[in-house]
Amino acid sequence: MVFESYVVVHNIAKRHNVGTLARSATAFGVSELILVGRRDFNSFGNHGSSNHLRFRHFHSLQEARQFLKDKDCDICGVEITHDALPVNEHPFKKSTAFLLGNEGSGLSSKECEICDFFVYIPQYGCGTASLNVTVAASIVLHQFGVWAGFAERSRDGNKFVVAERPVKQGRRNYCTETEDSIIEERRARRESSANGFFEETESGNSSANLLDALFVDG
Repeated sequence: MVFESYVVVHNIAKRHNVGTLARSATAFGVSELILVGRRDFNSFGNHGSSNHLRFRHFHSLQEARQFLKDKDCDICGVEITHDALPVNEHPFKKSTAFLLGNEGSGLSSKECEICDFFVYIPQYGCGTASLNVTVAASIVLHQFGVWAGFAERSRDGNKFVVAERPVKQGRRNYCTETEDSIIEERRARRESSANGFFEETESGNSSANLLDALFVDG
């Protein structure tokens, strides 16, 4: 049986974390990174990995949940809840989407409602109450990959071999939005950009330009 993993990010507070999440998601075989709610982010830290990862966007958690359920996916919240299971015990049953919460407050009650179960990452030191969202994602995705039996990438010297950049795909593979909603979002982005809202990426391009590259019109 072939298993897949997904990462769901809902209104992430620190937009530059998405770039680093994309890098970890690519390294650990994630099928898609699903953004829910706000869609703008900074690509800093992705080191070109976003070219090898599908991005999908939904306006609401329920839309994202329905998409994942149609794919017969469990939704796993990464949070220290009373019934959370240690991730290193691999409590997985099938393809799984990992929902990561806000860096400060964790998963909200609405986010918890769409989860089928929760995992936490055991800690052994006494100096911190929680982990950075990108660090937590890396650990959880690695543990799922071990359980799912993902094939390890080949290595060349002290690096893993990077695949050829894939051919750009049309928007229908990335985004479920209507044409009107995209036009409205781009209008809002232009207004925000004029007010200095968007951050700069590593190459000096705004995150608005990055979105146009990822969520292309086809």
